[in-house]
Amino acid sequence: MVGRTLYDPKALNKSFKRELNRLGWEEVRIPCDYPTKYYANGYKPRISSRGAFREMDFVKERLGVEVQFGKYAFMVYNVAAKMTIFRNLGFIDSGLEIVPMKQFADRMSTGVSYFEQIAWDLEQRGVADIDVPALIIGIDA
Repeated sequence: MVGRTLYDPKALNKSFKRELNRLGWEEVRIPCDYPTKYYANGYKPRISSRGAFREMDFVKERLGVEVQFGKYAFMVYNVAAKMTIFRNLGFIDSGLEIVPMKQFADRMSTGVSYFEQIAWDLEQRGVADIDVPALIIGIDA
């Protein structure tokens, strides 16, 4: 925006990666082998799981950390699905989701999700027996 300095979400993610890697946090990437048993007989899928993967930004001492300066759907997916997958596969016991506060998100160069959204959604959703204990941290500049 003309006359306004904005934060770049990609640059923020790179900064988190650099600093957390320096402290011994590591990315965990697992390959996906998509099942075909759910297809109708004779169906030939055009999708291959070759090269497909799921990834957690940072893992250390069984704590999974996701830094999300992206779209809203990814923020909810991280907490409601990805953390459960990584727990079920034995990588983590709990999770941490780092997201911007609304006033920080408003000062970013692209539209991103923010803390107030996920806090409201998780309160309305309630607890499920598959949930992983997760702390959501909202940050501001």
